[in-house]
Amino acid sequence: PPPPPPPPPPHFFFTQNPPNAMLRSLGGSEMCIRDSPYLRPIYDALYEFIGFEKVNRLIEKHVIEVAPLAFMRGRTLNECYIILDEAQNTTIPQMKMFLTRMGFGSKMVITGDVTQIDLPNPNQSGLLDAIKILDDIEQITFCELDSQDIVRHRLVKRIVSAYDREK
Repeated sequence: PPPPPPPPPPHFFFTQNPPNAMLRSLGGSEMCIRDSPYLRPIYDALYEFIGFEKVNRLIEKHVIEVAPLAFMRGRTLNECYIILDEAQNTTIPQMKMFLTRMGFGSKMVITGDVTQIDLPNPNQSGLLDAIKILDDIEQITFCELDSQDIVRHRLVKRIVSAYDREK
């Protein structure tokens, strides 16, 4: 019999950039990917907002896909809502690769905190580079948030404000 058709593209695609050593340790296993500490925050947020059972059903139906950034290479995501989290830790080539995965009818949201860059050379942050290079493109919008936008324990706002005052 002919092989089954490929699954339809996901409607929601979430990605993050784990360190290269972590990516090598994933080995491609879906269970390993799902248990990855670098992707855990994405799953935690999905479970909180949608619920554990529903998230797992949507993943099984290929409506939601969560994958490390490197797994996007060579893909084109059409009719999809694509979210890159922790983008401050992408390199410039990784950010360019991510941005060029957008297919027809897709939208991208890129989140990152430029005060929390973990790269050996912070000047090589793909997020910082994208902000500089893409700022004047009409269909691209940048939104800066501050301590007033924090939606966590009220003490977190005070902590962030205290650190901001020390700069």
